[in-house]
Amino acid sequence: MTRVFNFSPGPATLPEPVLRKAAEEMLDWHGSGMSVMEMSHRGKEFMSIFAETEATLRELLAIPSGYKVLFMQGGAIGENAIVPMNLIGATGRADYALTGDWSKKSYKEAKNFGQANVAATAEGAKFTAIPKQSEWKLDPGAAYVHICSNETIGGAQFHWTPDTGKVPLVADMSSDILSRPIDVSKYGLIYAGAQKNMGPSGLTVVIVREDLLGHALPITPSAFNYKVQGDNDSMYNTPPTYAIYIMGLVLHHVKQMGGMKAVHEHNLAKARILYDFLDSSSFYRNPIAKEDRSIMNVPFWLKDAALDEAFLKGAQQRGMIQLKGHRSVGGMRASIYNAMPIEGVQALVKYMKEFEIQHG
Repeated sequence: MTRVFNFSPGPATLPEPVLRKAAEEMLDWHGSGMSVMEMSHRGKEFMSIFAETEATLRELLAIPSGYKVLFMQGGAIGENAIVPMNLIGATGRADYALTGDWSKKSYKEAKNFGQANVAATAEGAKFTAIPKQSEWKLDPGAAYVHICSNETIGGAQFHWTPDTGKVPLVADMSSDILSRPIDVSKYGLIYAGAQKNMGPSGLTVVIVREDLLGHALPITPSAFNYKVQGDNDSMYNTPPTYAIYIMGLVLHHVKQMGGMKAVHEHNLAKARILYDFLDSSSFYRNPIAKEDRSIMNVPFWLKDAALDEAFLKGAQQRGMIQLKGHRSVGGMRASIYNAMPIEGVQALVKYMKEFEIQHG
């Protein structure tokens, strides 16, 4: 069996040891005679998986006491509504920083539930840079300030944490959670779809400071009410059990790699290889400000868009897939999440050099 280098932005490639472990345990988890897919979410077998997964996540991210970890469904797009339903009611207002397509979607959704303000925007610069903190216009009476820490489409990433004073900072970290150390205490709430760095699609993780619970709007469904879910340890309704199990295997793999510091160094090394080549080439371009470049998603454009299909075909023939850029921006995009080995990036750069020599 030959596995491809999968540069998909999500659902994304998973660590091979995780897939092998899941295959090994598919029919019989630890002598239970059951697949995890078949287990009751309240049975002792799954409860042990659940508890270990949460404990490992808390350890890896150094989540302080006073924070709830919720395992939910609906993805980050669901959280675009669930966050304001739970938080905006505290004051009726919220600030949003617009750094790309995903933060724009979050802002648009929030306007359905209260007064959403644009505190900062990079739209005028075509989202090629993160707005400097000095440019932000924050409302001290906002219930929260929202950012998307990494924009998967445009390829801009926060490499610093905004100072929002006493107003809680909320971050959509779907595409860069677990990729580097973070100081959770600087955030009121972090949410992330699992399908980039944590596991398969279908699971959404919410890390929320406990003092922010209890402000849900009356229209909030019980299953999406953070306090209800927190009070019931994410078991108010059946959680995505198999996705939680796979996430637990991924977290164990990350621990074996050496934790957040080691994973970050691994990701920086991969990104450096690709960006160094892009900067040396006149055939390819990446327009993102160097200080704001994503280490997870690297968009790039060929000198002549008429060559795009030939580039993609050649890449696929060499075992590299899902390099086509998002339909809204075109070009190419290499998503190099935790599970992408450095050999995959090296193979991509080797091919890009060959293609440039042939077509440049």
